Amino acid sequence: MKKVDKEVAEAYFRARTRMIVIFLIIGFLVSFGVVAFAEFFSQFTFLGVEFHYYMGSQGAVVIFIICLFLNAIFSDKIDRKFGIDDKVSVTISNSKNIEQ
Repeated sequence: MKKVDKEVAEAYFRARTRMIVIFLIIGFLVSFGVVAFAEFFSQFTFLGVEFHYYMGSQGAVVIFIICLFLNAIFSDKIDRKFGIDDKVSVTISNSKNIEQ
């Protein structure tokens, strides 16, 4: 099995955690932010519909799907940056190998 230094593993998980937090914030803003400021967003129209209504009916779902694709793309980039290959088993250097 390929071993990864603890510092590299920690940097990898920090990058992944940061990405997850960003996508959670985007999801929160799309879900609850538009609802909280619906009166303000009612002055804008998108595709002939008031913006807050569009975001509640379709926009939030579209943004969540876009976030899923972006998550997959960024996850692959982070994996390549840290040399993580899903075809090769990886263990952290300070952990014990169970298969011994």
